[in-house]
Amino acid sequence: MANHESARKRIKQTAKRTERLRRVRTTTRTFMKRLRSAIQGGDKKSAEATLKIAVAQIDRAVAKGVFHRRTGSRYISRLAEQVSKIA
Repeated sequence: MANHESARKRIKQTAKRTERLRRVRTTTRTFMKRLRSAIQGGDKKSAEATLKIAVAQIDRAVAKGVFHRRTGSRYISRLAEQVSKIA
């Protein structure tokens, strides 16, 4: 347990930051799940619209430091590839 005031403050700050980033991470994962279900449904128009929203959310998560930029790029690339394969 923290013995100094500065260490106690860091614990509080870490808890706040963790909660904030958790919200962004779960929202991003939700959008990715929606996109994957649209891809499985086979509706290309719906999947493309959902892809646009998911890409924006992934970029937002990368900007906030939730995901590394290469991780975000990998997610976007793989999802876009799956959307393009829909007949």
